[in-house]
Amino acid sequence: METSNKSKGQQQRNRGVTYQGPNTVQVKDIPYPSFDMTIGGKRRNLIHGVIVKPIVSGICGSDEHMYRGRTPVKTGTVFGHEVVGEIVEKGMDVENFEIGDWVIVPFNIACGRCDNCKQKFTQCCLKVNDLQPGGAYGYVMMGDWPGGQAEFMLVPYADFNLVKIPDKTMAKSKILDIALLPDILPTGFDAAVRAKVSPGKTVYVAGAGPVGLCCAASCFVLGAARVVVADPNPARLERAKLLGCDVMQVDERSNINQELKRVLGAEFTDCAIDCVGYECCGEHGMKRKTSAEKSEALNQVFRAVKYTGAVSLPGVYMANDPLAETAEAKEGFLLVNWPVAWNKGVSIEQGQCPVLNHCSFLLNLILNDRLSIAKALNTKVIPLDYAQQAYQSFSKGEAVKYLIDPHNMTGLLTTSTEAK
Repeated sequence: METSNKSKGQQQRNRGVTYQGPNTVQVKDIPYPSFDMTIGGKRRNLIHGVIVKPIVSGICGSDEHMYRGRTPVKTGTVFGHEVVGEIVEKGMDVENFEIGDWVIVPFNIACGRCDNCKQKFTQCCLKVNDLQPGGAYGYVMMGDWPGGQAEFMLVPYADFNLVKIPDKTMAKSKILDIALLPDILPTGFDAAVRAKVSPGKTVYVAGAGPVGLCCAASCFVLGAARVVVADPNPARLERAKLLGCDVMQVDERSNINQELKRVLGAEFTDCAIDCVGYECCGEHGMKRKTSAEKSEALNQVFRAVKYTGAVSLPGVYMANDPLAETAEAKEGFLLVNWPVAWNKGVSIEQGQCPVLNHCSFLLNLILNDRLSIAKALNTKVIPLDYAQQAYQSFSKGEAVKYLIDPHNMTGLLTTSTEAK
């Protein structure tokens, strides 16, 4: 049965990380979730949903695109799409979960009923976003669903969307790794699968941020013989070394094939993965970019992969970039060296990860001590009120994965000095 959400919501406080303009987020009072909410301008009856109390909510590189003003995000948007939490209320149509369950909240919002969901393309649900297929929490153009960098959040279609964590005691001891499951670890794994990584292959990974490191670790899970990670940031490359990767310090001017020859002994790799996206050049995304600059990580991936090799592109490429330098770049147009990819006969896969396809077995790997990468990501747990400091540091390229713990449920909060 549904709990008395209306009376509870009137009494319950809620705060969240809200966008207040380029390079500014603030923790503000926000509405407590309700099973009857207006989402994307449409009144929705959400009795199929649950209200979740986040245990941890990650700050993602995708959040940084919005934070830096590189998207048409609305002021007041509540950020956060990487949530592991506890169910505190449930709608009357929820059958498979109970109050008190610990759950992973995949960032894809999916109805479970449309044609795409039935085919497991949950990243392109046809029912949760009136602007375009696909929904996500706290993200621009993805349906206006409030995010989870907050004290409480709503998860619709709970029976379909959520992944239950079976053992709370075990989960708490591994919470830093489990915190990667709503997005970046499945995203990295999915990218490796799409790039056809398999035993004995060599892989080039562009980007040593959290997604790139999750992708590199996933490549080893899939049996890769060598994984070469490229990034201009030496601190991030040091994190990649902890995973057993070869590393290359490169920028947009680097000759990727010469660097690969030096590091790997060969000019090309079997597989190549772009874990950077459109903010790839100069000053950690702060530089205003032309179409050519926004395309460079992608072009380097095409140059790195062998003839008949495979490429995947989990890195974000936005259709709107208000702070780009040229009109074409503002509309998302790229200057891609397509003849290189065409001439090589490269197979290409791209887009958002359907997290549900990978989440459960990656959770099993974590719970059974077969996969642990939070330490390599230099994970830090911070209070909700330190979100602005964390966004600033991460935006400057700090080699850290920040997790917000709004209720001190992990017992792992850093001090204020460490978080700044």
